[in-house]
Amino acid sequence: MHKPYIEAYFAEAKQIIDGIDHSAIGSMIDILKDIRANHGRLFILGVGGGAGHASHAVNDFRKIAGIESYTPVDNVAEFSARVNDDGWDSVFAKWLEGSKLSQKDGVMVFSVGGGNAEKKVSVNIVEALKYAKSKGAKIMGVVGRDGGYTKTVSDACVVVPVVNPETVTPHTESFQAVVWHLIVSHPNFKQIDGKWESVQKA
Repeated sequence: MHKPYIEAYFAEAKQIIDGIDHSAIGSMIDILKDIRANHGRLFILGVGGGAGHASHAVNDFRKIAGIESYTPVDNVAEFSARVNDDGWDSVFAKWLEGSKLSQKDGVMVFSVGGGNAEKKVSVNIVEALKYAKSKGAKIMGVVGRDGGYTKTVSDACVVVPVVNPETVTPHTESFQAVVWHLIVSHPNFKQIDGKWESVQKA
C-alpha cells in the first residue's frame, strides 16, 4: 500500500543527488571562507521550512565552522514587531539594515522558489537581496524550482533539481539541509568536529 510512493520518493532523491551542481557548492565554501577570514558575518534568511533551517544552520555555522552567523527568525519579538510596523515585504531588508550589513558580510537564502516579486511570492526575500546587493554583500542560496530571484542575483547558488513537480517542496527543503551540512562538515571549511565525530575519534 505504501511501498510504491516510498520507492518513488527515494528514487527521486537519488536523481537529485546525481543532478546537484557540485561546483556551486564549492563556490559557496570559497565565499564563506573569505567572509570568515575577513571577519564578516553570515545572515541566513528563510520562511516556513526555510526559517527552521535558518535557525539550525546558524548553530552549525557558528559552532562547527566558526563563522559569526545570525538569522532574523531567532528573535520572534523583533521579527514580529517589524512585520507589524513595517510590513511583511520589508521585514528582512529592514533587519539587515539594522544589522549594518556591509560588503564584508554574506546573505544565504533557503527558499523553495527563491522569491518572485511579480508573482508576489517571498517578496521579503527579494527585497532583502536587493538591499544586500546595494551593500555589496555576497549572496548565496539553496533553492528549488528555477531558482527565482535568488538565483539571478547570487554569487553562488545551488538549485535543487526538479524531478517531480508533485514533490518540489519536500525535496528542496530536505536537500537544503543536506547541502549546508556538507558545507560545515567539509574538511577545508570546518574548524571543529561535531560531538559524535569527536567522541568516535577519542
